[in-house]
Amino acid sequence: MNKNVFGEELIPCSVEPITGFFRTGCCETGPEDQGTHTVCAIMTEEFLNFSFSRGNDLMTPVAHYGFPGLKPGDRWCLCVLRWMEACEAGCAPPVVLEATHEATLAYVSIYDLIGYAWKSGD
Repeated sequence: MNKNVFGEELIPCSVEPITGFFRTGCCETGPEDQGTHTVCAIMTEEFLNFSFSRGNDLMTPVAHYGFPGLKPGDRWCLCVLRWMEACEAGCAPPVVLEATHEATLAYVSIYDLIGYAWKSGD
């Protein structure tokens, strides 16, 4: 069973658009996931522009990969290092902790994640 940062069962991040390294909707990881796509984040315009400025365009659809392009409000499994980079730049998107894989804790403290936790109603 995959676990989240609280040691509980990992819940899905998004199925519309379908996310995750393995495209299961969950931020699962494994040896083949070189980018550690474990942070379930809610996209913001600020973060999407930041990612674009770093050479990772998450907004433009790529049909041959079945990638619809992301918009603010979409949930997506981010690479933990990209999330950390955005955090240091002051534009990290909110995190859905229950859908963020426990492997994230090898890179980021739970306290840092809690500081960016998405709260229902946000």
